[in-house]
Amino acid sequence: MFSFQDQFSAATKSHFDSQIELMNTLTSKAFESMEKVIELNVSATKASLEEYAATAKQFSTIKDPQEFTTLAASQAQPNADKAVAYSRHLAGILSSTQSEFTKAAEAQIAETSRKVTTLIDEVSKNAPAGSENAIAMLKSAVGNANAGYEQLTKSTKQAVETLETNLNTAAKQFTQAAEKTTRTSKK
Repeated sequence: MFSFQDQFSAATKSHFDSQIELMNTLTSKAFESMEKVIELNVSATKASLEEYAATAKQFSTIKDPQEFTTLAASQAQPNADKAVAYSRHLAGILSSTQSEFTKAAEAQIAETSRKVTTLIDEVSKNAPAGSENAIAMLKSAVGNANAGYEQLTKSTKQAVETLETNLNTAAKQFTQAAEKTTRTSKK
């Protein structure tokens, strides 16, 4: 049978290894997300430059103010649509990343919690008489840590939902402003 020190040493090593694995997983997910955002930005920039060149060519052939107004108005709605598509794609990347982070963290917390509970149960079976209060306090501390994690998870999910809502609201407002500009310039 292992001594308490051996049990805690093994549990500490296992926990440390799990933390390193979690950090590696989260770092990998963060880099994947950054790659997606960079790819999105490069694509959007490339498309914008190509469209700018074509639009600049069109503007260079304008002969009167009415033509200018018509061409400017015709650009408003497509630009708004592109901005909406960009913001939705970005929100999708952020949401996916948050989901993957949450999934990895929840799996890690569940495994760590299971191991700690098993260790506490094992220690409590072999604990000397009179240590019941200490074991109860340890179990309570683990329970409180789990409750704190659950609250953090809920708060993170709410923050991401708020970000997505704000991005969608901004995109909607931008689209409405572009539509208004288009309607005004056509009159």
